[in-house]
Amino acid sequence: MLTDTIAAIATPNGRGGIGIIRISGANAVGVALKLSQRDKSFVPRFAHFHHWYDGQGKTIDHGLTIYFAGSNSYTGEDTIELQAHGSPMLLKSLFERSLELGCRAAEPGEFTRRAVEHGKIDLSQAEAVVACIDAVTLRAAQQAQKQLDGAFGRRISQYMDDLTSVVAHVEACLDFPEDEVPELFYGQLRTRVENELIAPIQAQLNSKLGERLFEGATVAIVGEPNVGKSSLLNVLSGRDRAIVTDIAGTTRDTLEVDFEVAGIPIRLIDTAGLRCTQDIVEQEGVKRAKQAAESADLIIFVADATRPETWKPEIHFQDLHIQLKLMNKIDKVSSSTIVNSDFTPISIKQEQGLSELMLAMATLLGDVDLADEGAMVTSSRHRTALKLSLSHIQAGLDMLGREEMIDLTAMEWRRAWSALGEILGIGDVELILDKVFSEFCIGK
Repeated sequence: MLTDTIAAIATPNGRGGIGIIRISGANAVGVALKLSQRDKSFVPRFAHFHHWYDGQGKTIDHGLTIYFAGSNSYTGEDTIELQAHGSPMLLKSLFERSLELGCRAAEPGEFTRRAVEHGKIDLSQAEAVVACIDAVTLRAAQQAQKQLDGAFGRRISQYMDDLTSVVAHVEACLDFPEDEVPELFYGQLRTRVENELIAPIQAQLNSKLGERLFEGATVAIVGEPNVGKSSLLNVLSGRDRAIVTDIAGTTRDTLEVDFEVAGIPIRLIDTAGLRCTQDIVEQEGVKRAKQAAESADLIIFVADATRPETWKPEIHFQDLHIQLKLMNKIDKVSSSTIVNSDFTPISIKQEQGLSELMLAMATLLGDVDLADEGAMVTSSRHRTALKLSLSHIQAGLDMLGREEMIDLTAMEWRRAWSALGEILGIGDVELILDKVFSEFCIGK
């Protein structure tokens, strides 16, 4: 219930220097006054130092109480933060005392949900809160901050304003059916829809960088035995994870290691060498190598410059697109030996071409120079809503100019508006909020 006063431990489990209890709601100040046995209210945004007491008047702990008035608080309602010592037992005692004084335990994400419901932030910004917490690279954290500042929400709002405008123009034709609408009017409206809606939305959908910053990407290294796959995994990750020997078939199973490229979290997978073999264990390794390639976001095929028989990925992957082909051990051959321009020449041993390899990986995974990085699609929910909106916009555009379908054009564009509204929390609000905030942690 929005009218309840809620409380939660806002800091992670475990011991720490400081622990925070967050209280929000109409009775937040009253609860804090009873906890501190204080007879006068708190000054907003001022740190008050005092003790907190249990029901028998015994001290639970001492620390700082900070009061945020509703108009200037995170949730949009009176909020209290108790900054105590980070002992789990002390925090539990303070929390339980807050419940005794009339608070209800907050549900996951309920503080942020109240911020949305009170108009402090939109739903896309609320999702950015989770992104800020979950970001595993600096670039992901920076992108989450841009989303939290409202960059993506502002772009969606602009689309919705543009749709409102074009719907109004179309409905003006419905109001005056006896007048012939000039073809020039439809042409101008078509150009506007294509330039201001279809093109920018499609550009956002074309890039997967935003989602990969948070969800990561998988990169499979494949190739025949002894071409340098395990050496490549070791040098890219900066760790000696894979065993490297001159014996063919050393890698029998997939080996995974995490690192990052251009701020994109990468799960790098080393695989067994691809060859025909009678060894049952090695056969299983080859099978798993192909499965890893099929599910990867990027496949790196490694060949040995000294062994032309390793230069043919199509032998193993007839139906898969190999995005990056590397010719390793170029330090052992003359430049005239390598005539296949499909391969990028490198020497893992001499560390030649590795910076170019990293750049190529970043480019293939979507690291493009976007004019407005803050408007990137960062979640599958946003992508689904944008795709649905785009389909309705295109459907309306296909009918534009046909007098008998003017009302259907307007209907399609109103549906497009509603699809975009779901991103910001406009529409079936309760259903949308329940889905989004089920992924939040307690106390946020």
